Amino acid sequence: MAVVLPAVVEELLSEMAAAVQESARIPDEYLLSLKFLFGSSATQALDLVDRQSITLISSPSGRHVYQVLGSSGKTYTCLASCHYCSCPAFAFSVLRKSDSILCKHLLAVYLSQVMRTCQQLSVSDKQLTDILMEKKQEA
Repeated sequence: MAVVLPAVVEELLSEMAAAVQESARIPDEYLLSLKFLFGSSATQALDLVDRQSITLISSPSGRHVYQVLGSSGKTYTCLASCHYCSCPAFAFSVLRKSDSILCKHLLAVYLSQVMRTCQQLSVSDKQLTDILMEKKQEA
């Protein structure tokens, strides 16, 4: 069973992607919608995208993860396929308290997909496994 975002978020991201494809920019109305849905996390996520802090790491087997260089200088691993981030805010605000739908890092991943601004990095399957195991040991 696939994990999906709430329909309103999926629709907003879809409309944003269409707008970016058409005019290479995100209209203000969509930015206001982001701010309404995600509060200050929207601005922080857009800042991460502007700083090109999101890297898509792919392996030959087709597996991929995103790494986001956070504003603190720490790198977090995000799995967009299941809406997961290794940051403490995700664990606390999203999973534990259910205050938020996404953390700023995961929102930045989705926005970088929409805006097509992800850095790309190809690694071996072993290197990708090492990246994931490193994150597991930190948790």
